[in-house]
Amino acid sequence: MGENKAEKSGNIFVRFWGRCKTFWAGFKIKHPGIAQFFVFFMLSNGVTILQMVMFAVLNDMILSKSRLADVSFQVWNIFGMKNFEGTPYYMFDYAAGRVTEGGSGGGGLAYFLSMQITLALAQVINFFAQRNITFKSNSNPWYAAMWYAIAYVIISLVAAAALGLYRGPLYRLFIDVLKWGELGKQVANVVVWIITCAISFWVFFPIFKVIFKQVPEEEKKAA
Repeated sequence: MGENKAEKSGNIFVRFWGRCKTFWAGFKIKHPGIAQFFVFFMLSNGVTILQMVMFAVLNDMILSKSRLADVSFQVWNIFGMKNFEGTPYYMFDYAAGRVTEGGSGGGGLAYFLSMQITLALAQVINFFAQRNITFKSNSNPWYAAMWYAIAYVIISLVAAAALGLYRGPLYRLFIDVLKWGELGKQVANVVVWIITCAISFWVFFPIFKVIFKQVPEEEKKAA
């Protein structure tokens, strides 16, 4: 009896999976643009979750416990700009001190390195995943990687500039105002990552459409 139930359950799963594959194959033919965007969306979210996990491990468990957290990293005060509260505005604003210290610390060099290292690793993974799975590109990978790197640097600078505006207030809200302590820091981490990744998400898709091309085999042989 047990074997029959297991076999029946297995058959149901196989049939269900087969129907899903058939539906998806038909959907891709009828709506190729929507299907491509859906795959891009799912992969981007998967990479974002992986990035958040890597950041939590690298920052919370390793670098924030080192002396790097006590080293201030505040650079690029463009045109003498100031924040809403009158303090100097830095594109990269990571004041010394751990974030949980009353919300006054910015995580220092430890937070900056954790964010940039995990962001770079995530973008490398995203490059190969999007190129091979979403866009199924067969164009020159080195050419695509060059433009991807240029776009990554520009978008990272724009995201960093925006981060300087909302990061501090978010941490103060969840840690100081709501008094959530360590939980507030983790919630703020998630919100910061969602906003940062959302900026990259909407900008990268049209860029990928340009750099990840499918070149006809005849053109590749001629080249």
